[in-house]
Amino acid sequence: MKILDLFTSKPLLEEGVQRWLVDTYSWAIEQFNGDLLKHESKLVLPTNEFFPGRVSSVHEMAERVFEQTVKYAGMQNWPLKLVAPNVATNTQIPALTCSRLLRGDSAHIVITQNEGSMIEIGYNPAQVNQPQDLVSSFAQVLATLLVYQAPTLPPGGKDNIPQAIDLVACFMGFGVIFVNTAFQFKGGCGSCNNRFANRQSTLTELETVYSLALFCLLKSVDKSKVLPHLKGHLRSTFKKALKELGKEKEQLEPVALLSLIN
Repeated sequence: MKILDLFTSKPLLEEGVQRWLVDTYSWAIEQFNGDLLKHESKLVLPTNEFFPGRVSSVHEMAERVFEQTVKYAGMQNWPLKLVAPNVATNTQIPALTCSRLLRGDSAHIVITQNEGSMIEIGYNPAQVNQPQDLVSSFAQVLATLLVYQAPTLPPGGKDNIPQAIDLVACFMGFGVIFVNTAFQFKGGCGSCNNRFANRQSTLTELETVYSLALFCLLKSVDKSKVLPHLKGHLRSTFKKALKELGKEKEQLEPVALLSLIN
């Protein structure tokens, strides 16, 4: 008969899921300029410090948020152009010629068949009144571009690309905003939620919290800087994720992760 310890809490995630998240972080470090993560990446917070300035129109606000999101992602050298929602003409990723580094000042990316053309990115006007959704949607698009240009597939192969995209967005520093927008309550009054403004998550809320905790562990971000910006019901979960990672990092983390921490 198995004896249960009533005072031992259940881990947030199953071991296989936890292992995939850690392995995929290691993959992202190898594919997307781990030095940028170590030396330049910041934990992006939903504050005026990270998204400063006043705007006079919906499109101007979208442009301002887009420019800042691209900068924090380290993709300022990509041929990217924000266009109005009714202007974007192509939803397919064009063939690109890329340097070895895909992010940072040394990255060089051009559209193969037309070197002077741009990747047009539209946006959802309904998200302008929900800025975190706007930021997370832009980050998700940028992560998609990265993942599809990676020389190798993420752990688990092609079937795990959608989940890897969300993880890469957290890896780039957008974890707080991503976890705050991972789940949107669909009930209640009409003024409480705008379903047209919500992005589509592929990681679960718990998996996104864990991805945020991995970033904070690697970057030595104190939890006191994170907790005030998380939705209330996520704070205890985030603290538990940090605690679990702190206890188990030597058993779980690959060499690439440990080398960043040390």
